[in-house]
Formats: sequence, C-alpha cells, structure tokens
Amino acid sequence: MNDYLVKAYAFDGTVRIYAATTTNLVEEARKIHDTYPAASAAFGRVLTVSLIMGAMYKGDQILTIRVDGGGPIGKIIASVNANGVVKGLVENPHVHISKKDKLAVGMVVGNNGFIHVTKDLKVRDVFTSSSEIQTGEIADDITYYFAKSEQIPSSVGLGVLVNDKNEVFASGGFILQAMPGVKEETIAKIERKITSMKPISELIKNKYKPEDIINLITDGSHEFVEEMPLRFECDCSKDRFFNGLATLDKNDLESLIKENEPIEIVCEFCKTKYTFGTDELKTILKE
Repeated sequence: MNDYLVKAYAFDGTVRIYAATTTNLVEEARKIHDTYPAASAAFGRVLTVSLIMGAMYKGDQILTIRVDGGGPIGKIIASVNANGVVKGLVENPHVHISKKDKLAVGMVVGNNGFIHVTKDLKVRDVFTSSSEIQTGEIADDITYYFAKSEQIPSSVGLGVLVNDKNEVFASGGFILQAMPGVKEETIAKIERKITSMKPISELIKNKYKPEDIINLITDGSHEFVEEMPLRFECDCSKDRFFNGLATLDKNDLESLIKENEPIEIVCEFCKTKYTFGTDELKTILKE
C-alpha cells in the first residue's frame, strides 16, 4: 500500500478527521538513520503526526516539530510542508527499550521536557508554540499540545509496528478535531468508538486504509474532501551547503584551504554526503 493521507468532515461538518498510512516512508527513514526498534517507533510516530498536522496548512507553509523529553533518544525533529513531504532526524538512533514484549516508546522519549511546534506561514514572523510532554507516547502529548496551545479539542492515534528483523511493517495514525457546534452526544459517540478500536498499527497491519479508519470512527457519517500522497524526502543540495560555507569566518575558510584537502559535509536529515574541493573553497572565499 502506498503512503497517503485522507481528510474528511463528519457529523454534519462538526468534526474533521485526518487519517494516514506511513509504513513505507517510516521504513525509509529507519534505513537512513539506522534506528533501533524502539527508536524507530518513536521516530515513526513523530514523522506521522507531523505529516497529518502539515496537511492542515497550505501552499509553501512549513511546520517543524521538535520533541525533547529528556529520554535516551534525545531530540526528535520532523519538518514537513503542506504537500505531504517530510524529513526528520533523531539525536540518538541506537536506542531500544522494551517492556512486556512491547516497544517502550514513552521510556525512550522521556516525559521531562517539551514539544515545540514552529510554524513558518510565509507571512512575516515564524511562530513557535510549546507544551509539556505528558507521557512520551507522542499521541498523548500532541493531544495535550492541541488542547493547551491551540485550544482545539482533539484525539490523536499513532502506531508503528517493527518486526523481528527491525523492519517497519505497519505505521500510521489519525487526528480528529471537534469543530464549533459539535454536539455532546457526538463527542460521546466518538469517544466510545475510539476506546473500542484496535491500535492503529494493528489496523494497518490488517490492511485497513485511511478511509477504513475514518469509517470505523464515524460509522459512515462523513464526507471525504482531500487525498494526499506522502513521502520522506530531503530538500538539501550542494548549493545550499555552498551558501552555508559562505557564512563561515574568513579565517576559518583560509585554514581549510591551507590544509589542501577536500572537506565532506553530511546532511543530518538524509545522510547525503557533499564534497568540496580546495578550488571550491577558494571560490567561496573570493565570493
């Protein structure tokens, strides 16, 4: 199944729901960053929720989520645009903790820190809002973020399954948000449905599509309004790193040139390597 996201309105437009499958892109991210199982699950959840939140924006707007719960995985960062393209990194990918045969995502992430959400809406200033991490399970923490920082009643479900070969074979999630005018009985019905649902990762493992997940929550009382393909892709380039080197102090550039050896820069998001020879460094210094 290809990775994609579906948006729908439900219950006469009083609820909006986003659901996504992200198995392929999370597996690609695992390979790039060589994450261990519990780190893969934590990283995958952050990538998934960032893609769903990114779909709430438009055009060339960019959303960046930084999770720092004080756990052994360190910082997790995901940057996403409004068109379903995400890149991300983990500070310590070689982390794994399991508890009762389950990946202990909360223990890996930690619960002594913050989630920071930065919005670049391409209109003047970049805005960052934050909320305290509650459990480290990501879904709980994003639900809390919406309630505290954006005052939007929400329900978030995320899941990543990793097999015994450390391969991601099921990943996805949903975000449901109450709109103005939603009825109390509608909220109660949704709560019952979500409580009785199997975990998202289990549903996706059993071939449930995003449309199926939405239908499960709403009992068919919805209207699909958008579908979007999703992918993990970095926007780095040699030109971008060239411009970055141009910001170095003149003395630092001269020292690099005197060594008369090429330098290698590795993109922290996709691990692509870029080499700059002495002549290129001289060009940077001249310009």
